[in-house]
Amino acid sequence: MRILVEIAEAAERLEELIEFAARGDQIIICGDERPIATLTFIAKKAGAMEEFLKLAAEGRVSVPAGTTSAHDDLYDEHGLPK
Repeated sequence: MRILVEIAEAAERLEELIEFAARGDQIIICGDERPIATLTFIAKKAGAMEEFLKLAAEGRVSVPAGTTSAHDDLYDEHGLPK
């Protein structure tokens, strides 16, 4: 639903308008009966760290127990790449 509201009324009813935006309504704030701004709900998204930890946990599941990441087979006895 589209809701048009003047600035003064929007200031008085801000909490209610935020609830409307959260449920998907389009809130348009007007000044002198002209649209000047919109009130938009921002859905919570996973942060970069949460996404990384989720991917890391998924990756651990597919690695057999006792596996290491030393990669000794890529280096010679002196620690230099083969």
